[in-house]
Amino acid sequence: MDELIALSNETLSKLEIARPQYDRSALTPGIVHIGVGNFHRAHQAWYLHRLMQAGSARDWAILGAGVRPYDADMREKLLRQDCLTTLIELDPDAVGAEIVGTMIDYLPVEEGHGPLIAAMADPRIRIVSLTVTESGYFFDPVTKRFDASHPDIRHDAAHPDSPRTAFGAIVAALRLRRAAGHGPFTGLSCDNLQGNGTLLQQAVVSLARLSDPAFADWIAANATFPNSMVDCIAPATGPQERALARGFGIDDAAPVTHEPYRQWVVEDTFCAGRPDLGKVGVTFSNDVHAYETMKIRILNAGHQVLANVGETLGIETISGCLSHPLVAAMFRKVQREEIIGTVGAVPGMTPQAYLTLIETRFANPRIVDTTRRVAFDGSARHTGFVLPILRDQLAAGGSVAGLALVEALWARMCAGRREDGTEIAPNDQSWDDLTAVANLARSRPLAWLEQTHLYGDLIDSPPFARAFEASLALIWAEGCEAALREYAGEDSRASQPARTG
Repeated sequence: MDELIALSNETLSKLEIARPQYDRSALTPGIVHIGVGNFHRAHQAWYLHRLMQAGSARDWAILGAGVRPYDADMREKLLRQDCLTTLIELDPDAVGAEIVGTMIDYLPVEEGHGPLIAAMADPRIRIVSLTVTESGYFFDPVTKRFDASHPDIRHDAAHPDSPRTAFGAIVAALRLRRAAGHGPFTGLSCDNLQGNGTLLQQAVVSLARLSDPAFADWIAANATFPNSMVDCIAPATGPQERALARGFGIDDAAPVTHEPYRQWVVEDTFCAGRPDLGKVGVTFSNDVHAYETMKIRILNAGHQVLANVGETLGIETISGCLSHPLVAAMFRKVQREEIIGTVGAVPGMTPQAYLTLIETRFANPRIVDTTRRVAFDGSARHTGFVLPILRDQLAAGGSVAGLALVEALWARMCAGRREDGTEIAPNDQSWDDLTAVANLARSRPLAWLEQTHLYGDLIDSPPFARAFEASLALIWAEGCEAALREYAGEDSRASQPARTG
């Protein structure tokens, strides 16, 4: 094998794959992005890369940023390779790669976030975007109201110049901009949350109001926070992904693999301008909610349908779940009977056609998307993705047997051991509490639904409570496959592994 080429600006010309054709030294920053994970680099950074390849958006380069100590590791890796990323597309029939160069720096990760605040205060920055996970927006999962009692929020309200949170840093930067006579930037959430821009605005304005109500009013009146829907499966990076990069002759410490599909739908409300992303496939719409609903309910909730039972049965990947006849049958039945009926069509796509697309994407065997990654932070994902569907089904008098089984399977996973006896490592910010309740629910299933901070009053709904209690009791008595078999019935006998391509 030829010697590997260490990824850097100096070595770009030696690479035999698609790479930036623009002069990276001439790029100037227009965006700060907080939370530089694989999804951001495969999605938002890629769309911007396409614009730059076409000769525009040279003043919209990205400054990466993080607000947690573990972000410093990613910063170190990316700075060593001049913030370049190898994107590896995993089509079922082929594997391709390209180099993306839209990020030009990664800000120091420091306590108090001084470098981040200073960068966002620079008037050249017109968009601050975020991927900080669904649980990172400080709101009650049941009421959706801002959680002003969180210790980090209380700290930021009391120490606005040395905040702990991304939102505290945003407030501090906006205060500096106003004092200097500059206008605000657009806050752009790219997390999988219904109304993510609305939740971002709530976090920023509510935090500002705790210390300076008049300033909070200025933010609300002048800054914009468009809602957006984002979609691209980008698994975590490990040895296998780094080996794929080496197969292209590249030594990349943090390559990103992704599926051959992307979607980005955004409200066109940018107070300080934006790149012309419509030229590279981004959809601007006044009805982002419809797209969000389709994606969050069929894809994101569908992920939870698969991941918890997959983790409990020791199935390592989402594609592996769809190769398991009982799991696949359960997925299809709950989607068909309880999920897609709560979703409306969007231009060019019906719910049934979208479900077919999602199943094909999930079944792609090249995408090593682990059940552990997808099941991560279930207390945010179930409350955000699954329970709203459940409430709609109950309100309409529809079936909830499948969704009750999904919740019972989550409770079983949170008990902390797979059916083969191996330990499930902590996988939620509230893992210890969830595990304690899950083991209590082994003998008294309704204890799980008594977690009102997650389920609200759903325990008071007899159709759901009875179905949940029966499912969890069966799971503990006879195992997950017995519960799947009872629910799926004929569907499980007719089920065939999903095909791709």
